[in-house]
Amino acid sequence: MTPKPAPEAPRATVYGYPRQGQNRELKKAVEGYWKGRVTADELRETAAGLRRSNWRQLAEAGIHEVPTGDFSYYDHVLDTTVMVGAVPERHRAPADDDALDGYFAMARGTQETAPLEMTKWFDTNYHYLVPELGPGTDFSADSRKQVAELKEALALGHSGRPVLVGPVTYLLLAKPAPDVDPDFEPLTLLDRLLPVYAEVLADLRAAGAEWVQLDEPALVQDRTPAELNAAARAYRELGGAADRPKLLVASYFGRLGEALSVLAKAPVDGLALDFTGSGAANLDDLASAGGLPGRRLVAGVVDGRNVWINDLQKSLGVLGTLLGLAGQVDVAASCSLLHVPLDAGAERDIDPQVARWLAFARQKTAEIAVLARGLGQGAGAVAAELAANRADLASRAASALTSDPAVRARTAAVTDADSRRSQPYTERSAAQRERLRLPLLPTTTIGSFPQTGELRAARAELRAGRIDVAGYEERIRDEIREVLAFQEKAGLDVLVHGEPERNDMVQYFAEQLTGCLATQHGWVQSYGTRYVRPPVLAGDISRPAPMTVRWTTYAGSQTSKPVKGMLTGPVTMLAWSFVRDDQPLGETARQVALALRDEVGDLEAAGVSVIQVDEPALRETLPLRAADHAAYLAWATESFRLTTGGVRPDTQIHTHMCYAEFGDIVQAIDDLDADVISLEAARSHMQVSGELAAHGYPREAGPGVWDIHSPRVPSVAEAAALLRKGLEAIPAERLWVNPDCGLKTRGWPETRASLENLVAAAREIRAELTTGTS
Repeated sequence: MTPKPAPEAPRATVYGYPRQGQNRELKKAVEGYWKGRVTADELRETAAGLRRSNWRQLAEAGIHEVPTGDFSYYDHVLDTTVMVGAVPERHRAPADDDALDGYFAMARGTQETAPLEMTKWFDTNYHYLVPELGPGTDFSADSRKQVAELKEALALGHSGRPVLVGPVTYLLLAKPAPDVDPDFEPLTLLDRLLPVYAEVLADLRAAGAEWVQLDEPALVQDRTPAELNAAARAYRELGGAADRPKLLVASYFGRLGEALSVLAKAPVDGLALDFTGSGAANLDDLASAGGLPGRRLVAGVVDGRNVWINDLQKSLGVLGTLLGLAGQVDVAASCSLLHVPLDAGAERDIDPQVARWLAFARQKTAEIAVLARGLGQGAGAVAAELAANRADLASRAASALTSDPAVRARTAAVTDADSRRSQPYTERSAAQRERLRLPLLPTTTIGSFPQTGELRAARAELRAGRIDVAGYEERIRDEIREVLAFQEKAGLDVLVHGEPERNDMVQYFAEQLTGCLATQHGWVQSYGTRYVRPPVLAGDISRPAPMTVRWTTYAGSQTSKPVKGMLTGPVTMLAWSFVRDDQPLGETARQVALALRDEVGDLEAAGVSVIQVDEPALRETLPLRAADHAAYLAWATESFRLTTGGVRPDTQIHTHMCYAEFGDIVQAIDDLDADVISLEAARSHMQVSGELAAHGYPREAGPGVWDIHSPRVPSVAEAAALLRKGLEAIPAERLWVNPDCGLKTRGWPETRASLENLVAAAREIRAELTTGTS
């Protein structure tokens, strides 16, 4: 009997890595290109340098197999759209004229051409560009980017594994094109798409790829039998192709469930599975499916989405169990490291002991390498690392930072009455109309105004000591007065102070709350060139002093119109932070809600009549499995109501959400009991207004009429057309007029023009409603 070959030593790998560079070099180069200060060749050289640096860092950390093709100028789903030739018709001519400019036009739009819709990547704060497909879509392979980046890595001596969005996930993420029947199902194009993937795989094999990774995270969601059959068919066909590399099908963000047995039966060479959080159930499911005898398993045992150090001993136990379930077990993070900052070692302002609890991308790669070595050589080979890890875990568990008795006593005393308004909406709305006296179709903005270079320079000068606090605050007052003057001149009805003092809608608050840590270099990509620095919610949360009252009341003193108080809600505070993992999320949300409740009360006491509590992350944090929705939405909506439940009936509570699939959470939106909600709607052609109407949503709403993530200025006619569409679903007495989102990333020229057009459109529709014409 021929003995089975011995498995290879466990390899360390990752599925993807942060793209931006230590100092956000990619952001600066791309934005420089858009402004004409950087040439296309200079942009490409910067990108190549970042890829070289990333691969070098990974190799030096002990990663044996580096990902290629995960790097992107803007978005990896958009890269896939280019790879399969699914460029929308309206973008084909620009893309044919100049591939790079055409690529960015799809992402950002032009004055003549609308961009692709943008939405959240599963339950993360990363945004992807939604493919637009229809019955007439013709796919064609363009593997140049993927092949070139593989060859770069191989030429540098690395073992490279190309990473592609899998065909099933690509189609499940897609939407019908704007001119296509909205009931069209992109998955029906699978048989047309698979030969294109087969061609790309053959090209990569010819370029030297031994393995190619196909990401199928959509399979961790609830899937119909037809969708699971499509996955089986896809990998039966791709796995059965003669001219292909070895195929590694990867899933992440949780438990695969029914899809695991589908993939385990497919003729592919390996699976990559998540074994963290809800993904821990994949271990028993894999055993039940018979394991992967003779095949490769990449075990994601290091959390790729949060920043806490791994429990190395526990992970080694999981890995040891998995050794009996596969022919080869390798070690990885649970998902791409795109979702965490680059290097905790760059942080100088965090207490050194606390810093030892943190693992950003570079630290996670070191953990992965230690685990691979421990798995292959035994725990004794990594005894020193295990001992240091145990000490750091114990330090965190015993720290006073993580437990505040006063905070815990207050959260324990919360009652149901604390999260209910004193009067129902029908009674509140009458009191608010009497107090505010707004016109039909009131106009407003979402909160922030352009963060100019001058504002950023003023913050830098303050940090450097070149100006004092008094000088900085005078600049803030000047900016607030300018923003108010413009809004009054433009004719907006409910004003904002523009948030010039805020660096970020989450970080600004976290820096003023106990239990939160701010980073200096912890940048994470949100979309395109938009990077954020999520705070670290490390301990119990409370508010030592008012956070927004001073600047909001100053703005209110400069105008006779209402000025909104602007807060970030508890769910978004959690979703856009790295949250402690040692207590339930709902408990942390309640702590944040009580801190914000104090702020809401102070704003109201100072005379603020409209208070907006933004919750753009309510949908993105929705668990991927329907069975988990009710428990999440119960604490999420309760925390919002706890924040706002103490105000008087005539104080109007607004909320805001953007870039998500709102239809999934309309009941939860209703349960928030906000008086007014503003939502992103311009790119999705007012889809949400119909979803609200179908639900019977009884309160006021402002579906956005200006896509602020594009530099294009919507005309009066465009904005008016969207308002008319909104009026088909929402009565005029409950319809507000506003942009999709805050204006922080926009420049003043397009801001002025767009808001003036928005106000003009509102006036045009008001006149039509008054005269009965259209």
